[in-house]
Amino acid sequence: MIDNSDSIFTRRDFLGTVTLAAAMSAGVLAAADPVDTIIDTHTHFFDPTRKDGPPWPGKDDKLLYRPVLPEEFQALTKPHHVTGTVVVEASPRVEDNQWILDLADRNPFLVGLVGNLPVGTPEFAGHLKRFTKNSRFRGLRVNHGALKAGLETKAYLADLRLIVEHDLELDINGGPDMLPEIARVAKILPELRIVINHVANVRIDGQAPPADWVAGMQTCAKFEKVFCKVSALVEGGRRENQISPSDVQFYVPVLDVVWQAFGEDRLVYGSNWPVSVRYAPYPQVQQIASDYFRGKGRTAYEKFFWKNSIAAYKWPAQKKV
Repeated sequence: MIDNSDSIFTRRDFLGTVTLAAAMSAGVLAAADPVDTIIDTHTHFFDPTRKDGPPWPGKDDKLLYRPVLPEEFQALTKPHHVTGTVVVEASPRVEDNQWILDLADRNPFLVGLVGNLPVGTPEFAGHLKRFTKNSRFRGLRVNHGALKAGLETKAYLADLRLIVEHDLELDINGGPDMLPEIARVAKILPELRIVINHVANVRIDGQAPPADWVAGMQTCAKFEKVFCKVSALVEGGRRENQISPSDVQFYVPVLDVVWQAFGEDRLVYGSNWPVSVRYAPYPQVQQIASDYFRGKGRTAYEKFFWKNSIAAYKWPAQKKV
């Protein structure tokens, strides 16, 4: 998750994206997409009205402080061929993982959960044993700060090894400065599947990205189990009081770097919905990615939009989504 303090959307805008999505589905987007299967590997669901609801979003968030549930996302994205999603749990509350898994048990559209558990604590192993009984529990997400501190402790490294033993993956979220730590983890645990979130939240301005981010991405890509999630592009390209640009050329300098580094087998699609709605409606988010990867050929397009998600998350693809 990124800093969302500079929101340019209201709740009315958020709800209105459903109408916009339906309108756009009859136009360029639906006509251009050559596949009918898309897995969005980065969504968030929550309900602040339930008892002991999640600590995020806060009550002062006029856009997101409301029930955000799979049925809404499914209806919004059906015209755009989204057939499933991997949910990323932002809440640190252990039982919020169970809440998502309960949703997934009722709705196979939720193909996997990247959970949130206290890595490096005495309780971690027990929590992991509990949640991995559900086949849709596919990994954990950690933030850069916790990772950087944890790598200095034996307990944290031991828990990362447990993640490998359970054949789970590790999503890592943070800014460009997290890339050296990701490379360090990949070197220590070469069998751990790692997914860099949000292209490491690099600032996107239409120009060549920072050299340290480029070098960091290239270093991480040398480890064959490291994937990069092409998500939060519109967040990275946000401008004050404006919707982020829709022209793919604005994002090409960043996309070219990750394409050249990770290639067609280790890039995965994600939207960061509903956070992304602060900066652009869902059809625009997907269209930017589609415009870029369509030019890489059908094989790469399919890998990016769904096949690589199976390699990264090993979600139960044998089940119809």
